[in-house]
Amino acid sequence: MTNPALRTLQATRYVIPLREGGSMPAIVEADDDGLYVLKFRGAGQGPKALVAEIVVGELARALGLPVPEIVLIELDAELARTEGDPEIQELIRASAGLNLGLDYLPGAINFDPAAEQPGGELASSIVWLDAFTSNVDRSFRNTNLLVWHGAPWLIDHGAALYFHHGWDGSTEAADSRFPMVREHVLLPLADGIEAADARLAPQVTRELLEAILARVPDSWLEGHDAWGEPAVQRAAYVDFLLQRLANRRGFLEEALHARG
Repeated sequence: MTNPALRTLQATRYVIPLREGGSMPAIVEADDDGLYVLKFRGAGQGPKALVAEIVVGELARALGLPVPEIVLIELDAELARTEGDPEIQELIRASAGLNLGLDYLPGAINFDPAAEQPGGELASSIVWLDAFTSNVDRSFRNTNLLVWHGAPWLIDHGAALYFHHGWDGSTEAADSRFPMVREHVLLPLADGIEAADARLAPQVTRELLEAILARVPDSWLEGHDAWGEPAVQRAAYVDFLLQRLANRRGFLEEALHARG
């Protein structure tokens, strides 16, 4: 399998903060003249949230689910000089260097579960992905879905892979049944979870996971809580997810029970 690297861009202008996000992402303009939603490395959960954004977002894309393009964005601390808000200035300075961006979808609106009804196959695929990756943040309170050109798009995967906060590289938590799946906003529509499993699970191979983890920058796998070299950590993520896949009956039963 080829491993196309994520595009790396330079932020040229801070446009506006998106204050509805807990980590205060922002819309920025990059040197390709495009607009991107920037996720700051210096925000709340730090680089681990950006690792989850890449791993889960790129996995979703590989499985055929709609995710905005993910890019790497170099941020110059000098951009802070043009901002009047001290909190934003501090966040920009703390995030100087490599950050993560998602293609801005102009005109997209927040997903409204009372108005939008994705088909059962798509809903089941998204529920399966989120249960597999332990994504705790696609609920009725915070759907992390946008509607663009009449179709749902998956965003904001920084809260997934929650096992890796304080992680030592073990696979001990890989067999979690993920009871929080009962909070999933699309669970009532997910009438084909077992069919989604039969369709998606064979696509999640070691080769695919290794290719996705190779897109995570070394600098996000280093730091005060790093327990191994970046290559060692990448291999541990792959092993964890493969064990979770092999023992997925637990989270499948949990999802089916929650629907029932």
